[in-house]
Amino acid sequence: MAQRLQISKGDFSRCPNGLPGVENRMQLLFSSGVMTGRITPERFVELTSAMPARLFGLWPQKGLLAPGSDGDVVIIDPRQSQQIQHRHLHDNADYSPWEGFTCQGAIVRTLSRGETIFCDGTFTGKAGRGRFLRRKPFVPPVL
Repeated sequence: MAQRLQISKGDFSRCPNGLPGVENRMQLLFSSGVMTGRITPERFVELTSAMPARLFGLWPQKGLLAPGSDGDVVIIDPRQSQQIQHRHLHDNADYSPWEGFTCQGAIVRTLSRGETIFCDGTFTGKAGRGRFLRRKPFVPPVL
């Protein structure tokens, strides 16, 4: 990190972006919430899909599995465990606050708009397949 900060010295736009740990949020919530019985699988889906989509004005395009919605899905195998190691992450920091933490439940597949973009540890998405989504006004989530 010190080397990255030195590179960006005097030019804020060259500072490393990213927030360590964000990449692991779903896996951590699944492991510490669902697998311990603190939250139900249904509540996990609400917290990671429906609520954020509503909060960010992307509902029902995102956060819903229904005709006309994008069909973004993360599949987690609860039988697998995975230790978080920064060298496998994709942020611009040089550490993870979760380094060495073992999560119960591993993400095995991710679909974006119905297309597999991550499978068994390998990113398979194509550069440029993203698209801009105009946000709608705030839609209060159902708690």
